[in-house]
Amino acid sequence: MASELGLNPKIAKRAGLLHDIGKVPDEETELSHAIYGFKLAERYKEKPEVCNAIGAHHDEMEMTSLISPIVQVCDAISGARPGARREIAESYIKRLKNLEELALSYPGVLKTYAIQAGRELRVIVGADKVTDKDAEGLSFNIAKKIQDEMTYPGQVKITVIRETRAVHYAK
Repeated sequence: MASELGLNPKIAKRAGLLHDIGKVPDEETELSHAIYGFKLAERYKEKPEVCNAIGAHHDEMEMTSLISPIVQVCDAISGARPGARREIAESYIKRLKNLEELALSYPGVLKTYAIQAGRELRVIVGADKVTDKDAEGLSFNIAKKIQDEMTYPGQVKITVIRETRAVHYAK
């Protein structure tokens, strides 16, 4: 982002890497991690743009550099990803389980796997219980049920896998 705006990408990377340095204080402090990190960076003679990005990434001080909002946005994106926060991780795991259990409720389904952070659901069916034509309908029905009953980000791709194997041994 910094490069696209004509800013120094090395300073942006440094600010991004150091923005949460205040979360590991080496002394007791009542300061927020952003302000404590700002003070640490100043103490160790970090560039002013880096110091400001550290201190301002939670709007606790005024942004004086264009690097600061970039670090703030990147921090927000990182914090919003699945698994970034414990409470989010728990709801994320629950959502994946619910996705798998929903598909398991259909007859002929042997196993389900939620993959790609819940954006894809692989459904394994018994070849003796589900025909090729049934697999198509099953995929549609699962997608409809997910759409009607669940909350999820983006879209979920449902792939029904029906496999027939013929194995013989030559001796």
